[in-house]
Amino acid sequence: MGDNRPVNDARSTTQHLDSGDTGATERGSRLYPRVTSFRSRRGALTDAQQTTWDSLWPRIGRDVGDDKVDIDAWFGREAPAILEIGSGTGTATTSMAKAEPHVNLMAVEVYRPGLAQTLQQIERDEIDNIRLFRGDAMDVLENMLTSESLTGVRVFFPDPWPKVRHHKRRLLQGPTFAMIADRLKPGGVLHVATDHAEYAEWIAEAGNAEPGLSVLDWESPMTHERPVTKFEGKAQLVGSSVTELIWGKNPR
Repeated sequence: MGDNRPVNDARSTTQHLDSGDTGATERGSRLYPRVTSFRSRRGALTDAQQTTWDSLWPRIGRDVGDDKVDIDAWFGREAPAILEIGSGTGTATTSMAKAEPHVNLMAVEVYRPGLAQTLQQIERDEIDNIRLFRGDAMDVLENMLTSESLTGVRVFFPDPWPKVRHHKRRLLQGPTFAMIADRLKPGGVLHVATDHAEYAEWIAEAGNAEPGLSVLDWESPMTHERPVTKFEGKAQLVGSSVTELIWGKNPR
């Protein structure tokens, strides 16, 4: 269980850092139009990664599409479902899955080598409670998940698109918060972390404006602790700070 600290003042910071792309495309969501986009990255898999991919992906991975996902059937059990948007190479994903074996953790990533590294960690550590999506996170939210199907959503270090002319590409803005609020169960939690101060203020303003969400003031159904990655450790040495923002969907 996580703490319930009010942390949605964008000036509140802790010393953490991580990385990962957030899925979004130029074509936009049909229900929630947007022009956000991820940075396209290419990369071939190593032979070992390809072997692991061929072995595990058919069972625990899905390319993004239009079919609704039966989460309980996919995991083979009923459990709280958490969606992580932008899982990168899976360091945080696998660590948090091991810390929360009672949770069904789904992660979305567009970068295939990053997903392959995640699969290797899953295989090495024999982790059973992770499933992976490859593609646009907004398509997952809109087309593959149903209303009130998630206990939690995590968005760690989305691309800040710092130039003003690129702000329209940011994932976390009003329509995204509305979609996430719809997909959360009552009492469910949205946890966001960013190391970009101006984007933190942007996120806080947009999230606080969503009527379906409020600053969490009840016990969280998921942990808010994130592992210290290698990238984070380097950032701490140069004094980088991170803002944590946590909302809950208003309980009924």
